[in-house]
Amino acid sequence: MTPPLRHLAIAAALAMLAAPAGVAAQSRLNVEIDQAQRVQLRGPAGSVIVGNPQIADVTVVDANTLYITGKGYGVTEVVAVDPIGRTVFQSQVVVTAGDGSGRVRVWRGAQATEMACASSCSPSMRGPTGPAPADGPTP
Repeated sequence: MTPPLRHLAIAAALAMLAAPAGVAAQSRLNVEIDQAQRVQLRGPAGSVIVGNPQIADVTVVDANTLYITGKGYGVTEVVAVDPIGRTVFQSQVVVTAGDGSGRVRVWRGAQATEMACASSCSPSMRGPTGPAPADGPTP
């Protein structure tokens, strides 16, 4: 190998070593309310951080597998780092109502009650919610 190529190869190898191992590109993960999404990590996680635990929750199944559950409508971030602090997963989590099948919201004045529906409807565990947003009720 000629000296310029050798230096280029060494520089490339050093750049690869300096990059965090198994970093997933920052992405967006859509999760429906009260549903879970499986996330397979590229490397073992030592710690998992949730930006806003009222929006999403994380269950660690093993060092390489997470389940992210939508708890409240909104956007937050989930980050997993390996035991020495390198990022192995980072994603913006967007919790939505999804297609709304099997759910309905009943409004009585400014009070809303989430209902779970199959052959009949009954109040969900989510129960009553607060007043309607300024722009009116949402599905």
